[in-house]
Amino acid sequence: MEAKDKELLGIAYDEALRSYEEGGVPVGAVMAVDGEVISRGHNRRVQDGDPIAHGEMDCFRTAGRLRRYDNVTLYTTLSPCMMCAGTIVQFGVKRVVVGERDNFPGNIEFLREHGVEVVLADDEACKQLMEKFIAEKPEFWDEDIAGREDV
Repeated sequence: MEAKDKELLGIAYDEALRSYEEGGVPVGAVMAVDGEVISRGHNRRVQDGDPIAHGEMDCFRTAGRLRRYDNVTLYTTLSPCMMCAGTIVQFGVKRVVVGERDNFPGNIEFLREHGVEVVLADDEACKQLMEKFIAEKPEFWDEDIAGREDV
């Protein structure tokens, strides 16, 4: 992982922290092209009452329409669920940097099987923030993953 990747994952972490401070699920995401941020977002499920407002989805929405995504790197603090992984594949994002997968294994293998380069940062700050949230609000976490760890 390059220094720029760490910097951009740090911005995704700031988004996750923002969601946590708003009372939501602490997942943040950033889209970058050539190391420049083009979009950022965070999980808004709790705040907006929107079941598909995951951090990655909010980041896609914030980016708006892009002509193409194959030059985008997506940074996310947590391994993507199947909905978010499917969106990544659907739009042709070729590179994803994942903060951590210990709290939720997500779908890294699915992404790789579909030609996405996945870099696992194994970031302690991302892990600790999610662990704290799960301990404090297990009911929100269960709702976010629909009671499943295999999605």
